[in-house]
Amino acid sequence: MAENILHKATYFITVTDPYKLPDSIAEVAFVGRSNVGKSSLLNALCEQKKLAHTSQTPGKTRTINAFEISRGHWLVDLPGYGFARGPAEEKKKWPAMIETYLTNRPSSLRMIFVLIDAYVGPTKLDIQMCQWLTSYSLPFYIVANKSDKVKLSQQPDRRREIALTLGVTEEEISWVSSTKQYGLKELRSHVAHLLTGI
Repeated sequence: MAENILHKATYFITVTDPYKLPDSIAEVAFVGRSNVGKSSLLNALCEQKKLAHTSQTPGKTRTINAFEISRGHWLVDLPGYGFARGPAEEKKKWPAMIETYLTNRPSSLRMIFVLIDAYVGPTKLDIQMCQWLTSYSLPFYIVANKSDKVKLSQQPDRRREIALTLGVTEEEISWVSSTKQYGLKELRSHVAHLLTGI
């Protein structure tokens, strides 16, 4: 069995101002609604239980958190968008924080993984995010998390529906479950290749 190089991930830096991030060689970012399970997915991909902080409270990630698998190679956890508990003034800053980060890492940002809830399907905010990324010609890939909640018989139709709604092909969607470990091996391989070329 090939080694999971994401397992080497360690906490690197937390910022609220994207301009304070140092340069990297390669990085991938994870973005999605506040309760879509970004932190849980990062932990599952890296086979670590406490790498990214998880919470029952949506919107717990209010900063940009970078984790390093080797010098200059990062996994970046971005604040969730949409419903979240938190001070109103603070919540207003999150969209600007995400936008500033995504538009100012062109030489190192290899992919933006947009997480959606496979059971709920794409929300208005998910659609807006994909349209915005497309308008800036930023590379993105859909990760349909919580796929274990969709009945097996319904998955082909749901995959087609998600692809059509978000304007991507079915091949541009990873169907995963961080709790049941579905699809993680393939997604790990994809992320590792983007960061290291292997």
